Amino acid sequence: MEKNNECTLGIKGLECPHCAAKIEHNLNALDEIKAATVDVLGKKIVINPNKKFSSEDITKLVQKEVDRVEEGVTVLMPNSAIEEDEEIEETEENFKSIRNRFILGAIILAAAIFVPKNLFVPRLILFLISYFTVGYDVLFKAVKNIKKGQIFDENFLMTIATVGAFAIKEFPEAVSVMLFYQIGEMFQDLAVGKSRKSITSLMNIRPDYANLKIEGEIKKVLPKEVKLGDIIVIKPGEKVALDGKITNGSSTFDTSALTGEAIPRTFEIGDEILSGFINTTNLVEIEVTKSFENSTISKILDLVQNASSKKSKTENFITKFARFYTPAVVIIALLIAILPMIFAKDAQFSTWLYRALIFLVVSCPCALVVSIPLGFFGGIGGASKNGILIKGANYLEALNNLETVVFDKTGTLTKGKFKVYEINVQNSKYTKDDLLKYAAIAESFSNHPIAQSIVLEYEKNNKKLEKTDSSEFEFEEIAGHGVKVKYENNEILSGNLKLLKKENIEAAEKDAVGTVVYVAKDREYLGNLIIADEIKEDAKKTVEELNNLGIKNVVMLTGDNRKIGENVASKLNISKVFTDLLPLGKVEKMEEFLKNKSANGKVLFVGDGINDAPVLARADIGVAMGGVGSDAAIEAADMIIMNDEPSKIVTALKIAKKTKKIVWQNIIFALGVKIIILGMGALGFATMWEAVFGDVGVALIAILNATRALTYKEN
Repeated sequence: MEKNNECTLGIKGLECPHCAAKIEHNLNALDEIKAATVDVLGKKIVINPNKKFSSEDITKLVQKEVDRVEEGVTVLMPNSAIEEDEEIEETEENFKSIRNRFILGAIILAAAIFVPKNLFVPRLILFLISYFTVGYDVLFKAVKNIKKGQIFDENFLMTIATVGAFAIKEFPEAVSVMLFYQIGEMFQDLAVGKSRKSITSLMNIRPDYANLKIEGEIKKVLPKEVKLGDIIVIKPGEKVALDGKITNGSSTFDTSALTGEAIPRTFEIGDEILSGFINTTNLVEIEVTKSFENSTISKILDLVQNASSKKSKTENFITKFARFYTPAVVIIALLIAILPMIFAKDAQFSTWLYRALIFLVVSCPCALVVSIPLGFFGGIGGASKNGILIKGANYLEALNNLETVVFDKTGTLTKGKFKVYEINVQNSKYTKDDLLKYAAIAESFSNHPIAQSIVLEYEKNNKKLEKTDSSEFEFEEIAGHGVKVKYENNEILSGNLKLLKKENIEAAEKDAVGTVVYVAKDREYLGNLIIADEIKEDAKKTVEELNNLGIKNVVMLTGDNRKIGENVASKLNISKVFTDLLPLGKVEKMEEFLKNKSANGKVLFVGDGINDAPVLARADIGVAMGGVGSDAAIEAADMIIMNDEPSKIVTALKIAKKTKKIVWQNIIFALGVKIIILGMGALGFATMWEAVFGDVGVALIAILNATRALTYKEN
């Protein structure tokens, strides 16, 4: 069993979303189970039992309920692997079987149609042979389900409709209905398989091996066997097996599988590399910084595999709707067949039975039950292809009701990397290069991001700064002030204004947006450096597009001081900014936004740091910047942006809107056509052929439309 007594069971052989909905309903009706979710696309059942079960007992309990609905489906115990090749082979065999039966049945049907009508018995025999060739499995399931009390399903509807058609001697139509129903089932399975493959194609980024370097030798091992600190070698053309840092070499990597970005990126010594990247040019060595279980690739695969188990409100509604809709239509069909015989003197039973049969054929809810989950699944797949991981259809749907977008500043709207923007010399004896050099020497022993930005700025146009031997170099870090060093008999001070005042060195305060670093040498004030965080290139465009999409409030939260926060906000045209916030303060602000939203409105928060995790968890939709985001932020988030571009929020919104549009197109189209044909059938203006279109044709069109959600391209 898994944590919190929840467990995930595998399912093998279940391809029908309607059957999955019935299994889920039955499981949730059991006293032993608190909640159950059947994910036909993800091939799993998530069970939250009311009491503690062994894995074997819970598997047996679920298998029993599954068998009541759909025989031939195997429930697998937790952590049991489903062999993908075996599943594909089985699906292909089923497809071939139905295809061969369809061809044979169609040939016999054609032969039966050409038999003269006066040869009634031979003609009937041929129609029956064709009928049983095509639909024996539907009849068999219908009989078995009736024995189990599972009456109102598509097998029952097709059986009653076609047997009724035989009863009123509409032989060609009876066989054709079964024939086209099987075509619909065949294409339904193909659509489910296509959607499943579109998501599981991400599984191709899973590395099969790692080149472990041991005492100069290269050994090929499984990624899970590599330990933290080990060195692995990535050859050109190979996938990066584990997260790590480059220790030797530089190369260009294809990052598209994770980030959705087509342009390759170059990484050098010291750069962080994520598992799933593909090395395209040179051999590099990487020091492993995360185990395989905690690596980026494992987290992504886990997210992808679990995304389809969190259902949207629309999916849940349609599942419940179909449960009541089908029996209601069956009852109406029964009334259509019986009532005219009671109240109309000249009514012919065969005429009204035929109209009732049309009702039954049209009533099958497959178009809705299949196409709507496929639509949301496709939306999640389309997002993943653009470097956006969405943890469930519920979050994708919630994006359509977005009212407020709240951004953290550092690492989200800004790069989280400091840069020297100004070098201000205040002593005529020294140049800008002198000032930068002394500041870099002083900061070279500090690991603070501001210190590192100064050293990096110096080394851009000069040779690499060699760290002086500690015996020749006296270094003192003064907490809250800066650093004091002795270098070549010179005393250098680098820090804030308080440091210079403490040392009784006169310096005018610099009023600037950013961090001011004051530098002195041998008790003389040399000047100052202005250090600031860089704003991301697409940040301003993101805010503009959010406003254009009708988002009511775009807000920025930051722990920085008011001057810095308001400066960044003004550059990005963000009107609402809250500064000087501790992590608790951010949560309090989020509570205010949630309190002031409308009944159906949603609040989204975007952050990247470990201190953002509480806010991410509290927001209606939490978005983590996955590339540099902390593990805690990624765990707490509902969406993950792999390439750290805030503009992907806009992309996610557009994908959500497209998915919603497709889903509602299918709902309106399917129900609209069915209602029209139901009405026409009841009034005698529709034949069984229109009914077949109302079932199979509508289902195929809806399914094909749903697959459009898989594709989304940035403009």
